[in-house]
Amino acid sequence: MSEPLVVGRIGRPHGVRGEVTIDVRTDEPDTRFAAGTEIVTDPAATGPLTVERVRWHSGRLLVRFAGIGDRNAAEELRGTWLVIDSGEIHPSADPDDFHDRELIGLAVVTAEGADVGRVADVLHHGQDLLVVDGPGGETLVPFVTALVPEVDVPGGRLVIDPPPGLLGES
Repeated sequence: MSEPLVVGRIGRPHGVRGEVTIDVRTDEPDTRFAAGTEIVTDPAATGPLTVERVRWHSGRLLVRFAGIGDRNAAEELRGTWLVIDSGEIHPSADPDDFHDRELIGLAVVTAEGADVGRVADVLHHGQDLLVVDGPGGETLVPFVTALVPEVDVPGGRLVIDPPPGLLGES
């Protein structure tokens, strides 16, 4: 496996027959968690796991894995990361759609050309945030077009147009 990418994390058990909730981390949950799919785990000793049954319930993805037949066995899976090989990810046709792995490591410069640092991580909360490590420390930059007007993955950089105060200056 080349670089593993997280597609989900196993949450708490649901019911008594071995189903678990999944904290989905993919745009394609119906494909990634289709019945019969074998999924690699982190830690590796927990898997691989084969999806036996999948359903949506109250907006949550519920999965039953082969060989996990009761609540106790399901509880032992809690916190396990579900991963795929990054080679399985197909590029998006949308020019404004990026995978985290494409952004991490890009040089960050202002619209005027000043060096800000490098993208160290991408956080997904209420809004996507770029974690930029630079000489002044860590800065969180909302990943929106108004603040990040240019992303040049092949060129290895992205341009930000920060409002006053975002980078610590007055």
